[in-house]
Amino acid sequence: MDSLIWLQKWFAKQCDGDWEHSYGISIETLDNPGWRVKISLQNIDVEQKDIVILNSERNESDWIHCKIAYDKELDGIYFWGYGGIENLGEILDSFRRWVDCR
Repeated sequence: MDSLIWLQKWFAKQCDGDWEHSYGISIETLDNPGWRVKISLQNIDVEQKDIVILNSERNESDWIHCKIAYDKELDGIYFWGYGGIENLGEILDSFRRWVDCR
């Protein structure tokens, strides 16, 4: 299954009438250019410690950094994925693999 379709199904499972009003998923562009993906892991069983999932710098436009981290400002645990302009799919794949391995 394509990771975007999988993410849509994962999001639907999290929606319980409350979670989706305070938390969620954001996908934004970066100016270098690239992508930033933020996925809330609130009310999902995750330890409150930083976990690096993937860190790969292949070249200036082909790179990816993914981690699970507590954000003090947002007061919650999030998946953070950053990558080059053609790495959005790889970021989503990384999150999917992390969820599937839990």
